[in-house]
Amino acid sequence: MWEIYSTALMGIWENSGFVNLTDKNVGMLIVAFILLFLAIKKGFEPLLLLPIAFGCLLVNLPMTGIIGAVGPDNIHGGFLYWVSKGIDHELYPIIIFMGIGAMTDFGPLLANPITFLLGASAQLGVFVAVLGAMGLGFTIKEAAGIGIIGGADGPTAIYLCSKLSPHILGAVAVAAYSYMSLVPLIQPPVIKLLTTKEDRAIKMDQLRPVSRLERVLFPIASTLACGLILPACAPLVGMLMFGNLLRESGCTERLSQAAQNEVLNMATIFLGISVGATMEGEAFLQVRTIKIICLGLIAFGFSTAGGLLLGQLFKKLSGGKINPTIGAAGVSAVPMAARVVQKVVQKENPGSFLLMHAMGPNVAGVIGTAVAAGAMLTLLTK
Repeated sequence: MWEIYSTALMGIWENSGFVNLTDKNVGMLIVAFILLFLAIKKGFEPLLLLPIAFGCLLVNLPMTGIIGAVGPDNIHGGFLYWVSKGIDHELYPIIIFMGIGAMTDFGPLLANPITFLLGASAQLGVFVAVLGAMGLGFTIKEAAGIGIIGGADGPTAIYLCSKLSPHILGAVAVAAYSYMSLVPLIQPPVIKLLTTKEDRAIKMDQLRPVSRLERVLFPIASTLACGLILPACAPLVGMLMFGNLLRESGCTERLSQAAQNEVLNMATIFLGISVGATMEGEAFLQVRTIKIICLGLIAFGFSTAGGLLLGQLFKKLSGGKINPTIGAAGVSAVPMAARVVQKVVQKENPGSFLLMHAMGPNVAGVIGTAVAAGAMLTLLTK
């Protein structure tokens, strides 16, 4: 009887995860615990970092079959295999863009259209990182996926990377969302480096009111313009504008609320856990992952600098009426980048309120990053 029990126990042990756990699995489990700590304890982008971390934890548990092929026919994938198909078929990033559109007020952008250019200039880091990645030996498609981190737009980074270089998706996604969560730490030093105290103390005039007609026409006109000029960006920009039209039309409140809440939350959960599922030890723990994370930081810094430099030009052209710090909000981290600008400015001038002015380039940055991704897709998928 004891022999039967011992044989059964030995069989269980030999087929357990403990026996099949590799050094890289252990390393990635530690990474998962660190990400969980940052999400739960430090509050770094927890809505996505926590699902990413848990997906990373699940995929590095050996013998679960949760993502790989299972069954005697070796065809049927596990749970995460099918959930991850939402990334392969670009479903989750586009749904998230719809939710972002439903949550976003484009009024500050429409009230001061010149801030479109600030959002465009804040894409500088995207192209700097592309060149840097190619210099480090990455292919042009990999470099494009890495460069888009500079836009500080996680869904766009995942969308572009899943199409051009899915094998580095995990590293790109973790870098993108990590830097998005670190906006309050990364941007203030760059702002202070490229602006003076006098610059940061400039007060701006109140924005003009934006009519309902403008708000309704903007998403329709933007979709037509982007879809005709650069068709590859139509899925992202189109769904962003569709979500915004739900918000501004005045007759689809239920749909707008659903897009902002239930639909967006579900897509966020599945996107995060799918990205985590790409972080298997064998694929993630490589030298190129460190390179990607470093390039992402460089991209983010140059994007912030690009917006600030154009902001300085606008300050001079306007005779000192435009506070150049709003250019730093041109990255796509909505509304975090705009809030960072507000906090930095109020330290110099407590009576200055630039949040709504900064929201103009902030939402322009979302459009700008999507357009940059569309341009790369157009050029690299011919």
